[in-house]
Amino acid sequence: MPKYVIERKVPGVGHSAQEEMQKMAQISNDALRKLGGEVQWLESFVTDDSIFCIYVAPNEEAVKKHAQMAGFPADRILKVETVMDPAFSEPSMPASMASKDKKYDKSIRQ
Repeated sequence: MPKYVIERKVPGVGHSAQEEMQKMAQISNDALRKLGGEVQWLESFVTDDSIFCIYVAPNEEAVKKHAQMAGFPADRILKVETVMDPAFSEPSMPASMASKDKKYDKSIRQ
């Protein structure tokens, strides 16, 4: 299933109290339950004025539906094409980590 990065612009969110962030997580989890497992929230990264969320979903519409149900912004929804980490540089990288675009894959590993 595709993975997505969602940018949620929330001014000042990085300075929110833990209780406020817990409430946001509860609201998100409630919406996820109502979607019956169609969308999965993996993790989020909170910065001063944005939250970057990593989700697994069948399509972008499902991500938008979750945002609407939870009442959260979804300012940018980006489909992940390839995941890179330090192991990506290894020549024996598993095929499951390889890019779909083999020409691009070779250029970034050279």
